[in-house]
Amino acid sequence: MNVEQNLKARADLFKALGNPIRLLIVNLIRIQPRHTEELASIIKLTAGTTSHHLSILTKAGLLVSKKEQYYQTYSLIEGVLDKSLKDMVAMPQPDLVSNVETDAFTQKVLSTFIKRGRLVKIPSQQKKLLVVLAEIVKAFEEGKTYSEREVNITIADYNDDFATLRRALVEFGFLERTKDGSVYKRKNTSIDT
Repeated sequence: MNVEQNLKARADLFKALGNPIRLLIVNLIRIQPRHTEELASIIKLTAGTTSHHLSILTKAGLLVSKKEQYYQTYSLIEGVLDKSLKDMVAMPQPDLVSNVETDAFTQKVLSTFIKRGRLVKIPSQQKKLLVVLAEIVKAFEEGKTYSEREVNITIADYNDDFATLRRALVEFGFLERTKDGSVYKRKNTSIDT
């Protein structure tokens, strides 16, 4: 089962349990297996409506049915209610990470502030500025040293206000510079945006 199918199956389970009648049905069947007509008389619904609810619970993987004489008898699938809510919601990290291409906030900030490779405006909010700086610093190779002139030229490809951006790159730890300010180097640390 791929990640999308897994998420859909989990959502279907919660959707199935998100109805008071179906919760009552699950609890009645948890006590003992029951057939459609018996459940319909207990919950005071038509057999057709009860059958509809049973179908949803079966498709969600909660119930199993078997034919006994003239009746379709429903019982809970073994161990289905033994899982914790955390187990039902949580997905393994590799599954989640492999399918999340780019953080939605990051993508929105970049598409708002960078047009055709140019920074149209320096963000005033720090969180957005950090996203932009993280993008700009990708133009510098890790471990390589740059003169201030080289840094200015590289940043000028993004925006003409290279001095403000250079100071921000240093201030927020994306670049480090020597005490005399003549040599810059991209830091190896990742900055949380």
